[in-house]
Amino acid sequence: MIKKLIAISILLIVGTALCGCTEQQKTQENVGQQGVGTQEKIVLKIFHAGSLSVPFEEYEKMFEKEHPNVDVQREPAGSVACVRKITDLGKKADILASADYSLIPQMMMPKYADWYVMFARNEIVLAYTDNSKYKDEINSENWYKILERPDVKFGFSNPNDDPCGYRSQMVMQLAEIYYKDPTIYDNLVLKYTNIKVEENNGTYLILVPGDLEVNSDKLVVRSKETDLLAPLEAGAFDYLFIYKSVANQHHLKYVELPKEINLGYYEYANTYNKVSLKIIAKNKTIVAKPIVYGMTVPTNAPHKKEAIEFVKFVLEHPEVLENNGQPAISPAIAKGNVPEELKGLVKIENN
Repeated sequence: MIKKLIAISILLIVGTALCGCTEQQKTQENVGQQGVGTQEKIVLKIFHAGSLSVPFEEYEKMFEKEHPNVDVQREPAGSVACVRKITDLGKKADILASADYSLIPQMMMPKYADWYVMFARNEIVLAYTDNSKYKDEINSENWYKILERPDVKFGFSNPNDDPCGYRSQMVMQLAEIYYKDPTIYDNLVLKYTNIKVEENNGTYLILVPGDLEVNSDKLVVRSKETDLLAPLEAGAFDYLFIYKSVANQHHLKYVELPKEINLGYYEYANTYNKVSLKIIAKNKTIVAKPIVYGMTVPTNAPHKKEAIEFVKFVLEHPEVLENNGQPAISPAIAKGNVPEELKGLVKIENN
């Protein structure tokens, strides 16, 4: 009897030990699997202009399909705000894509970036809906007179945060030159904000204060242009200065503005540059120029290899931009210390 009890005890001890080993082995396997999964899944962070949201959503899906170990996470915002996240707030991104390529050399180089590509174009239009007042009257010649009417409300994004915002100011100021009417910008903007303008021998400098004040009975202003789409579509105001690509993507009606003022054409660069805008809070002066989008991988990007692969992927698929009403620059123009992986896809300019 004693021998049987001893045998049973031994079996119980061995069984318990074996179970413990098995559970320990399972736990180790699970930990190992979780560890492997964590190591393999790379989060690729992209700060990009709001006007790139639609095409970049497509690029995200396409890229993740070909790179299952990468999780692309996008943060759309005004391009100036995107850059400031990196330069002022110390945030890290793997890719920065701006609606104004010049923000990269002006605000990021050489400390936060040492190269960039110019990969897409755009132009400013005046969008509206079926609810907009005088929609059956407005055209490319009388649009500013429609906006001046006291019962008409229009919007643009904040020039402090967003290139579309300061480009909208440039367009309205250029309109004074094109239509030979020196009251247009005064009646549309100066009368309803604390923005100022300095004129000097046929050139204009728009001065935008950091604490922008607007008369909300006439103007609707948000940080980035895409923030204004929902209220426009809901009928909260009548007209919106926005990129042509975004208007197309959201199936909005729009007035095409003359080439001499819409910032969409290289051949009018010398006309555009008669207007500049100063962001007083940053002490940055921006000269009006044709709208060109820029992209870079910041020098402190956590995942440079994958980021360069994403940029390459965008350059290899210009049809995504084209299908979303955003003309691609092909081949893209690159400047700076361009990565070897991109050199076969770009035209490198030295100045």
